[in-house]
Amino acid sequence: MLTGSQRWFFLVVGLILSGCVYLLAPILTPFLVGALLAYLSDPVADRLEDWGCSRTTAVVIVFLFLTLLMSVVVLLFLPSLGRQLQVMFQQVPVAFHMFENNVLPWLQSTLGVDSTAFDLNMLKELVLKDLQKTGNLMAQIAAGITRSGLALAGWVANLILIPVVTFYLLRDWDLMMEKLQRLLPRNIEPRVSLWANECDEVLGAFMKGQLLVMFALGVVYAVGLWIVGLDLALLIGMLAGLASIVPYMGFIVGIAAAAIAAMVQFNDPMILVWVGAVFAVGQMLEGMLLTPLLVGDKIGLHPVAVIFAIMAGGQLFGFVGVLLALPVAAVIMVLLRHLHEGYKGSSLYSHEKPEDSSI
Repeated sequence: MLTGSQRWFFLVVGLILSGCVYLLAPILTPFLVGALLAYLSDPVADRLEDWGCSRTTAVVIVFLFLTLLMSVVVLLFLPSLGRQLQVMFQQVPVAFHMFENNVLPWLQSTLGVDSTAFDLNMLKELVLKDLQKTGNLMAQIAAGITRSGLALAGWVANLILIPVVTFYLLRDWDLMMEKLQRLLPRNIEPRVSLWANECDEVLGAFMKGQLLVMFALGVVYAVGLWIVGLDLALLIGMLAGLASIVPYMGFIVGIAAAAIAAMVQFNDPMILVWVGAVFAVGQMLEGMLLTPLLVGDKIGLHPVAVIFAIMAGGQLFGFVGVLLALPVAAVIMVLLRHLHEGYKGSSLYSHEKPEDSSI
């Protein structure tokens, strides 16, 4: 049980840390990304240590693997993604033309939809204007960076800092956790350690499980749509994989986007059967293999909690808030769970004297 002075101490520390995050948000991104990569990689380094490697050797192996993986992603996928974005920009006017000449007349004749309800000209103008801005975005960013030497130096510094921070945090991760545990007041250390382990289980069940499921689904969808022959296979596969952060959302978003892209490209309703087959296989793999294997029966973050945490973090602290959203949500979920148990065992709930007054 916290004493009065300890409550005030932790309240002040919490307020100071929140203020520091708010004030230092522009420079925290590489440190938070490095901490995230170190957290995700620490179990692999621990496993290599169990196999007889020293901590430094294990960290070097993990670091080289991460570097190789990021290099492959940059060299192989980014150029293909850029080309597919250009293809998408070219297909948007075709999609509007198909909707106006095929889909809208069918809606009118079958469902009696009033064609005046769709202001296609205004919608087309808005979408094409936004696409033009998006297409010029990278050029604008490159031009801005080129004009500003300070901005260029900042980008380069952040890119260099991320691997450096990741390496040193991963090397000293277990030591830092041990020192933090020793700093805790002795009267609350067992309880806080228990809560910290529960937070790690909740966060790990999501980040080390659900994120792998998202990546695997993105690969499955992208490969399947590529086999079907869809030009936007990689782009739609990535979109569906990212949307899989919420169960079934990736399936809904992915199959809708793929169906539209397939009809624009092939103009053949039979292609929708193959698109549906790709996403059906993805859903079966997720339910029967990916989720049981990668997530298991651990209690992760609820999808609604994930959405709210990411949006709230972005609203309060920008991109840094997005990076902090999931760890903070995991901590809050564990605290709420213990508060719920304490409430159920208190006199406020039962109108009786609580059996354990330490909760």
